[in-house]
Amino acid sequence: MKILIYSKAFLPTVGGIQTVVSELARGLSEHGRSDGAERVDVTVVTRTKQRMDADDSLSYRLIRNPTLQRLIKLVQEADIIHVAGPAMLPMALGLVFHKPVIIEHHGYQSICPNGLLVYQPDHSLCPGHFMQRRYRMCARCNAANLGWGKSLRSLVLTFPRRWMCRKVSRNIAVTDHVLKRISLPRTEVVYHGIADNISVLQDQNFGSGGNPLQIGSIGRLVSEKGLPTLLRAAKRLDEEGCNFRLTFVGDGPERANLESLARNLQFRNRVEFLGKLAGAELAKAVQSVQVVVMPSQWEETAGLAAIEQMMRGGVVVASDIGGLGEVVGDAGLRFKVGDSNALYSRLREVIERPSLRASLSLAARRRATHTFSRNRMIEGHISAYRRALGH
Repeated sequence: MKILIYSKAFLPTVGGIQTVVSELARGLSEHGRSDGAERVDVTVVTRTKQRMDADDSLSYRLIRNPTLQRLIKLVQEADIIHVAGPAMLPMALGLVFHKPVIIEHHGYQSICPNGLLVYQPDHSLCPGHFMQRRYRMCARCNAANLGWGKSLRSLVLTFPRRWMCRKVSRNIAVTDHVLKRISLPRTEVVYHGIADNISVLQDQNFGSGGNPLQIGSIGRLVSEKGLPTLLRAAKRLDEEGCNFRLTFVGDGPERANLESLARNLQFRNRVEFLGKLAGAELAKAVQSVQVVVMPSQWEETAGLAAIEQMMRGGVVVASDIGGLGEVVGDAGLRFKVGDSNALYSRLREVIERPSLRASLSLAARRRATHTFSRNRMIEGHISAYRRALGH
């Protein structure tokens, strides 16, 4: 079986899609080498030009920024075209050459011109203007960031994008929430999966022993992540003398605003912004975080940072919204979107109750190894590929 995976963005650029596609490609290629398994040849195509040191030693073929002529040849040679996010060109080529096409929906591009279901002028949740045929609202939404010309172009392209998503062999949703949201035929759910090769957290003593609870946010600093909610909740903990530290791992356009808010709230050396990290520095920073907080204000499709924290047996406190709430389930703590008081209460519980931390750690690890294992993700995709070939 020859699989062509198209991902517009790929490593070394940082992002959840890039990480998941890398895990999928490696897992598929290794699956094809196991005893008695069907051989799987994997080619990843990306528009990301920047190379990695490991490019030439990967278990799959990686082609960066190919010409149109080469992309056409790659499509013709493949048995399955897997598109990570409904990118127009590879979808169209797959349909033109009558190839089984699989679209994996990491976002909402098939039902929303900006792919986020966020109404940009005020960063509020979008009620689904495109699917309700309120196209004027869609144009107004993206004009704030793109200008009217690009906004209208984005709106117009959503029509053929959704049409092609209805025509492909299979659609894959990364959570049940996404499946219901995109409402496309021949759709099945395959959860993200990661390799179980990361160090499991050991709960450190804090409070009476003098070691603060390490609370953190891991990921890009963007408005839809709702990070001011975390700062305001942490300020209440600070005022009450709770023993904790808050670390932001990552960078983004909201960093300056968040740092300004932290200064205005006058924390007592409890908050630090580490910026963009990679390699050993990133691993060390992430490993030190005992509680990952994800106060998202948009309908996250899944939440890879939550899955990674759960796999290492850490505590996750997250907004009960979209696929994020589904991923966390009962193996973490959830709170109402945008409610800093509710988040404060959840964090206070974690600080004051070591037994709660211990039980959540066990539940998170158990849920992650069962539901979000890389093997389960690989088997789910292979099953989808076989059904697509049959279709």
